[in-house]
Amino acid sequence: MAGRAAPLSPDAVLYREHDRQPGLPVCDHYCGSAALLAKSLALQARLGPVLDVTADCEDGAAAGDELAHARLMAEGIASEGNRFGRVGARTHAVGHPAFAGEVEALMGGAGRRLAYLTLPKVQDVAAVAQADALLREHEARLGREPPVPLQVLIESPAALARLDAIAAHPRVEALCFGLMDYVSSFGGAVGSDALHGSRQFEHPLLARALADIALSAHAHGKVAVHSVTLAIGDGEAAGRDAQRAAHDFGYQRKWSIHPVQVAPIIAAFRPALNEVQQAAGILLAAREAGWGPVRHDGHLHDRASYRYWWQVLQRAHRTGVSLPSEAAAAFFGDVRRDAKPDAPASLSQAGDVQ
Repeated sequence: MAGRAAPLSPDAVLYREHDRQPGLPVCDHYCGSAALLAKSLALQARLGPVLDVTADCEDGAAAGDELAHARLMAEGIASEGNRFGRVGARTHAVGHPAFAGEVEALMGGAGRRLAYLTLPKVQDVAAVAQADALLREHEARLGREPPVPLQVLIESPAALARLDAIAAHPRVEALCFGLMDYVSSFGGAVGSDALHGSRQFEHPLLARALADIALSAHAHGKVAVHSVTLAIGDGEAAGRDAQRAAHDFGYQRKWSIHPVQVAPIIAAFRPALNEVQQAAGILLAAREAGWGPVRHDGHLHDRASYRYWWQVLQRAHRTGVSLPSEAAAAFFGDVRRDAKPDAPASLSQAGDVQ
């Protein structure tokens, strides 16, 4: 008698290939010097791949020293400290004189290990296409596969007006809201109070930008990324901003600019334990039924609801939640026993690294 076929994965059953969003960590931690990059890699090594690290070649580099700075960052990205292959870099804008040299330094020094490039001040899809063409040249020389994804910063009303074309580009994996430059682009017509706290979510022009970026990201299967919290040493403020961005605007990731912000950001994106347990129960029942409709706790579930609960379970896995062992083994090939469901112990000391 023939053996029973291996159960299909949720992704294979519930999504078409072009409908899947990239499964990125919810926290993107920025660092602007070689020393801070080394500390950030140590933080990532301790916590696991629940956060990405971005080497900042734009704001981190002194004027006139851009290429030397990019080479240093490439060394860090290529180092043994990059344990998970989840380190990217932000370059200068495509039109900046240093851009091509930065890409050459990063691809030449760390092209096989670079997780993504972040492009600031993108105004239109032509800038993305120019970066794409340059990366293709370097990837061909390296024999790099898959291509280096791009995360693009939307930082002006002009970019917002061309958002769908930018989001539709196949190399783009994430749209990031650039709060400070966006406010600055209004020439003083939007006050500085919009840079902090609840006002950044409630000012009509910022609320529209946040919503438009999220809608475009979800429409094109990309990840919506929230900007910085300027209160550098205030982890609670970063957590509140992350929660507001996630719950009210559908964002899936946020920047961190200090280690004390890392744990609150991850916690804000972490699903509640009862939701994780519910998701595991529903999906295990669905898997047993060959992904046909099931009745679970008195409710009917089919592929439409399975997609939602699969997203809950994936977000739990990406944020370090300890999953029920059967679900962890069935859907992720592992069993997390070391992390507590509400707050992994190592995460609470994230701010001690820097």
